[in-house]
Amino acid sequence: MTTLDIINVGHPTLREIAAEIPVDEIKSAQIQRLIDDLIDTKRAANGAGIAASQVNVALRLFVVEAGSNPKFPFKPAYPLTVMINPKISFQTAERFENFEGCLSIPGLRGVVHRCPVIRVQGYNRDAEKVDFEIRGVSAGIFQHEDDHLNGVLYTDKLTDTKTLCTVEEFSTRYEKKYKEMVVNVEQAYGPV
Repeated sequence: MTTLDIINVGHPTLREIAAEIPVDEIKSAQIQRLIDDLIDTKRAANGAGIAASQVNVALRLFVVEAGSNPKFPFKPAYPLTVMINPKISFQTAERFENFEGCLSIPGLRGVVHRCPVIRVQGYNRDAEKVDFEIRGVSAGIFQHEDDHLNGVLYTDKLTDTKTLCTVEEFSTRYEKKYKEMVVNVEQAYGPV
């Protein structure tokens, strides 16, 4: 298991637009090792997702996996998914208020409006084209990671800067209401 150092807000790589990975390089040992290292790093940090930009590699690659996570016990399970050169399109004008955190901005959370139904296109780790829909709260994880590939942090998209709070304050004051919102979004849109 190899875990990489996660860079923090203020590091210039987090503000770069990541470069596409040539399809013929996806199966290379270098990219496959980076994918494995991202998975290990995400799991060691108890993240729901991580982008290559967060480990100081400005390439269009992220991994998502949710479930049995002590940081986000209220998020629905989502299987390990590797996305390379992703393109995300919104499938509805609806939005939900997602209380987000970030491995590159430790200790804080804030509200960002996210689309509950998205289409994701790109490549998997086998260099195969993928095209699928994600519904519910998990769609927010994909949007968050995709933002990283465009040099955008969730704090740039805060609905209201007054929602920014520490993890401790979130747990004390907002977690119960957020759990209710998760249930409502999942009932309204249902996971796919």
